[in-house]
Amino acid sequence: MPITRTRRRLQAAAVDAAMTAAEKVAAEQGHRVVIAIVDADGHVLQLRRTEGAQVASSQVAIDKARTAAIFVRPSRHLEAQVSSGRLGALALHGAVALTGGVPLVVEGEVVGAIGTSGETPDEDEAVSLAGAGIHLPVVDVPALTSDGARAAADAAAAEARRRGVAPVVAVVDAGGTLVHVWRPDDAQVASVGVATDKARTAAIYRRPSKDFEDQASGGRPSALHLAGAVPLQGGVPLVADGTVVGAVGVSGASSADEDNELAELGATGFAAAAVAPRPTHVPARAMADAFAVGRLVVDTPGYKVDAARRSGPGSTELHERTTDVIYVLEGTATVRTGPDGDPTSLSAGDVFVVPAGVPHAFVTTSDPFRYLVVKVEQ
Repeated sequence: MPITRTRRRLQAAAVDAAMTAAEKVAAEQGHRVVIAIVDADGHVLQLRRTEGAQVASSQVAIDKARTAAIFVRPSRHLEAQVSSGRLGALALHGAVALTGGVPLVVEGEVVGAIGTSGETPDEDEAVSLAGAGIHLPVVDVPALTSDGARAAADAAAAEARRRGVAPVVAVVDAGGTLVHVWRPDDAQVASVGVATDKARTAAIYRRPSKDFEDQASGGRPSALHLAGAVPLQGGVPLVADGTVVGAVGVSGASSADEDNELAELGATGFAAAAVAPRPTHVPARAMADAFAVGRLVVDTPGYKVDAARRSGPGSTELHERTTDVIYVLEGTATVRTGPDGDPTSLSAGDVFVVPAGVPHAFVTTSDPFRYLVVKVEQ
């Protein structure tokens, strides 16, 4: 499960070339327009306002380009939906149903978009198409995957459970867009938004959100005016190959300091997940020693292997996120699952699987009862 993938990013030269090609067509046609180019997340890379273009076109051009980028299609498609009677398309978050935004595509991947405003819809789109039709130089950069986001959240969540606190953990990509949320049942509702804000701040400013809290409380209250930032500690960037690929934000622990500690642990867990896994060999002698007392022989964030031993019944166990796969080596036992489940008899050679969230208890066992348990985290 890779924590990053490769993503193409527009080079500055590509942005310049696309803008030049679009402006050339606008000049040839005598169009007074504003042309905007954004990245794949919809953030502005370049804006050009030709002589005589109306002031209002600046924002409209940006909106058209952002729509084409984040919806991965020309903005004309949304205008066509609205015009055909699908008025609900007007409510799409971050979109404008106005023709003139065109994606910038390299080998099937949308790497940005160009939007034009100031003339008729068809004329605006023609200018944008000119910019989108040229060769676009790109570079490959790492980008966060859903597995990577979960690795960061799981690391913070595991420590939160160990400490007995119930914060929300949010993970965003490099553009500040939400990728994954861990929200325990006891978490306060407000923490969902706050954790996301902290993560977004750390991602788009490429530094811990604590930096802004320190500025605001240390004599620079103007830090409160930084666009898209919240001056609250608890947001920490996620870095891969020297590039910020996202961030993790935590809100709702016992204190602001603990929010920040958990976020840092999330980032550490993400970095650890980037290390290629290595096989584990436990020699027979070590296994025999472990079965003699009953103990873990492998302990990783994703799975554990337990050389278990019992001499009698035990209390009910419940693992919310762990599935137990049991292989019986020696002896017999009776296991009851669920609040009113039927007992299951186990003997040497049997395999018994207890899914996560299912309570279970050994109600009888031989002495000794030895069994191998593979514990898989979900």
